[in-house]
Amino acid sequence: MATFAKPENALKRAEELINVGQKQAALQALHDLITSKRYRAWQKTLERIMFKYVELCVDMRRGRFAKDGLIQYRIICQQVNVSSLEEVIKYFMQLSTERAEQAQSHAQALEIALDVDDLEADKRPEDLMLSYVSGEKGKDRSDRELVTPWFKFLWETYRTVLEILRNNSKMENLYAMTAHRAFQFCKQYKRTTEFRRLCEIIRNHLANLNKYRDQRDRPDLSAPESLQLYLDTRFEQLKVATELELWQEAFRSVEDIHGLMCMVKKTPKPSLMAVYYAKLTEIFWVSESHLYHAYAWYKLYVLQKSYNKNLTQKDLQLMASSVLLAALSVAPYDHKHGAAHFELENEKERNFRMASLLSFSLDPKRDSREVVIFPPFSLFFGFSAVYFVRFALHLVVTFSFVFEQLSRSALLSELASKGVITYVPQEVKELYHLLENEFFPLDLASKVELLLSKLSKLGDKLSSASPVPEVQLSQYVPSLERLATLRVLQQVSQVYQTMKIEVLSRMIPFFSFSVVERVSVDAVKYNFVATTVDHLKGVISFDSMDLESDRLRNHLTTLAKRLNKARSLIYPSEKKASRLGESLPALIEVIDKEHRRLLARKSIIEKRKEEQERHMLEMEREEESKRLKLQKITEEAEQKRLASEYSRREEQRIRREIEERELEEAQALLQEAEKRKGKKGKKPVIEGDKVTKQALLELALNEQLKERHEMERKLQKLAKTMDYLERAKREEESPLIEEAYKQRLKDDEIFFERQQRQAIEQSRQQHAGDLQEKGRLSRMAENKEIFEQELIARRRDEFEQLKRERDERIAMILAERREERLRQRKIIFYRREEAARLTRLKEEEEARKREEAERKRREEAERRAKLDEIAEKQRQRERELEEKERLQKEALLARATDEPRHPRPLGPVAKPVETAAAAAAAAAGPTPGKYVPKFRLQKPTDGGGAAPPPEPDRWGRTDDRPPRTDDRRSSFSSYGSRSSSSWSSSKRY
Repeated sequence: MATFAKPENALKRAEELINVGQKQAALQALHDLITSKRYRAWQKTLERIMFKYVELCVDMRRGRFAKDGLIQYRIICQQVNVSSLEEVIKYFMQLSTERAEQAQSHAQALEIALDVDDLEADKRPEDLMLSYVSGEKGKDRSDRELVTPWFKFLWETYRTVLEILRNNSKMENLYAMTAHRAFQFCKQYKRTTEFRRLCEIIRNHLANLNKYRDQRDRPDLSAPESLQLYLDTRFEQLKVATELELWQEAFRSVEDIHGLMCMVKKTPKPSLMAVYYAKLTEIFWVSESHLYHAYAWYKLYVLQKSYNKNLTQKDLQLMASSVLLAALSVAPYDHKHGAAHFELENEKERNFRMASLLSFSLDPKRDSREVVIFPPFSLFFGFSAVYFVRFALHLVVTFSFVFEQLSRSALLSELASKGVITYVPQEVKELYHLLENEFFPLDLASKVELLLSKLSKLGDKLSSASPVPEVQLSQYVPSLERLATLRVLQQVSQVYQTMKIEVLSRMIPFFSFSVVERVSVDAVKYNFVATTVDHLKGVISFDSMDLESDRLRNHLTTLAKRLNKARSLIYPSEKKASRLGESLPALIEVIDKEHRRLLARKSIIEKRKEEQERHMLEMEREEESKRLKLQKITEEAEQKRLASEYSRREEQRIRREIEERELEEAQALLQEAEKRKGKKGKKPVIEGDKVTKQALLELALNEQLKERHEMERKLQKLAKTMDYLERAKREEESPLIEEAYKQRLKDDEIFFERQQRQAIEQSRQQHAGDLQEKGRLSRMAENKEIFEQELIARRRDEFEQLKRERDERIAMILAERREERLRQRKIIFYRREEAARLTRLKEEEEARKREEAERKRREEAERRAKLDEIAEKQRQRERELEEKERLQKEALLARATDEPRHPRPLGPVAKPVETAAAAAAAAAGPTPGKYVPKFRLQKPTDGGGAAPPPEPDRWGRTDDRPPRTDDRRSSFSSYGSRSSSSWSSSKRY
């Protein structure tokens, strides 16, 4: 890893490496500088280094290096200069885009360029072989070799920039701009896979933003600017998804926009909401969700009518027509008829989800099928009226929970109440009344067909103020034809019981009977009509729907009403209030218990269903894993089989080609031999594929040998004939040749004499003419000499002048060269002297440093020696003192043991005591040249006299500290020898 004192040095080094063609080394040097921890403070030089760094990364297509460098530069610039990072990233994206465009233009130029040598030939053989082997065209190969690597790098650039700028409040504008450019890249080059990945990346960035709320520099979505940037990005994503016809991704983009609106609890501008609903209309129409398509059109119509004041009357009329026709295109029956419980739950959740996307609020109330418990009617007989009242209240409570949802009838009633029908053209109004209000079972389809033919011509481009560029009402014609078919079946079923198939086919002119039959099957499946088709008799039968549709559908409501009426007839009205008041608490309690029981039952059912779903998911996962393993094994075996089969086929193909080529060569040899024999029309006798190359070669060689023998025989015969002819001719020509030779000699002699005479005559004439010319020119001899001398003199002067100039120029060049050599010698001498001086200075400096180090080492050794000597003397003194103390103690102990055994009088004893005291004093007194501890120098506690003055030590210092008392000595004497040794050792250290 190279280290540089300054960033400028790294930049210069990188430029030098680039100039010599070592771009990889230059890139590595800049990368080491950027990632180094020494340069964490921003400076302008780092920005120039980053510009050069991204140029190298783009030239060499090193996306990973670019990402690392930009991340490190973001750390440097985050808190100091964010604009510098923006400039670097913009420059990086600009370079990547330009190189990708250049690669594409170069590929197009190669494709357009004329690369054919023979204009009459269709393709070259190598092009044909390459196209057959690779299976791709020239443009595909050029794109794969030139364009695809740069497109990959450009896509990696966008991903890198988005990853670096994500969830950063200071980079929101650049993040939004990068996302828009990435969307345009996917749109321009039809990159659907990359678009899906891009949407997923942006979606994950928003999820991480909500997940990690304590992140530094986190964008605040409650701010209007940030919210607007995020919404603009999502709306651009929605537009590109619809243009690329990625409808699933478009729907997920709609969910992202709705989630963002719910997150910040703010509604975007009406112009954005208009785009939102316009794209929803396209998505729902493609997914064949006609009900939600109609509601999206209705929301778009209401929004445009309320906020867009630039709409013309024509635009409003076309949009109202679209709303009404979209509502009519919805199937008139309920698709939930006969569905299972989980399907109903899924449909309910789907309705809530779509209603929230469409900004409709639904009340999720309970469905009547979840709480209805209807006992047999025979159980009511014999019970009191209180039970009837309880059951009736139960029914009332039950049917008060009605599920409100989006429906066709609700939308049509809403359109009628809001007056949308008043804005539509007359044709659309008539169509609406025919399909919804009129009863024409026989000619309904013909009237609808006439109106639909007019309706298909309606539609035009809207003004620029509308979010929908164009409205074509003809897209609703198939759905309206299907609706008209259903209405005809419904109305005919109310009038007829049976009808011939031919009659019904004539009544519905825009469908064949097979299509009508499929439509009727769906209607019967969802309980819209009851029909039976008898193809054997050629009739269609209609059954009554009253029992199933009206009575059974509302039988509980009818029963509750009739029970309430019977109870009112049995009991007067004045008693009703009292009994009802008495039974209300019990009824409320019963209702609550029943409600709790049903809720518990529902929770148990949900838990069981979740458990079953979990179990099913686990089983499906296991089956999927087994299936994937088996599929992988099968695929590997299939790949091996295909590889072996491919190699076997290749060997057979190569062997067959070799055999065919050898056969062709042999046949060519045989045909050539036959042609040489003159049998051009006769083909060689071969037996198809049974003839081998060896047989054909032998046949050809035999033919050649026969032909050679025949030719030699003919040549010998011809040579003998020619020999006879030549001998006869020469015998006859011999006398004639001699006579001709003699005649030729005579003719040559005559010709020579004639030519000799002519040459002599021409020489005489030439000599006479020359003499005359000499006489004529002799007059000008003097002038000729004068002119010659003048010309020679002038040319001599010119030569001398040129010679002098050449000598001067040579002398000047020699002088300049002499000066240059002198200057070079001076420079070399100066450099040599300077190098010698520097070397001498360096050697002197090194010698001085060595002497200094040697001196310090000697001083250090001397200092350590002195310290060791002092320490040794100190230890010697301490050993002497310890020896003296030991001797004193032994003396005292010996005297104490001797006194009881040998008692002596007082007089004689005083002297030894004094002697011992004197010895102790002498021992305790200071001795010159010996170290004495301070406690030895103290004055005795019972004696008078001042302490002796402190003596200076061997270095001339005196100890003026206050003397210590002898308390420690007394304690020392009480502890014995062990304490004494420990005290002495502690004093030593």
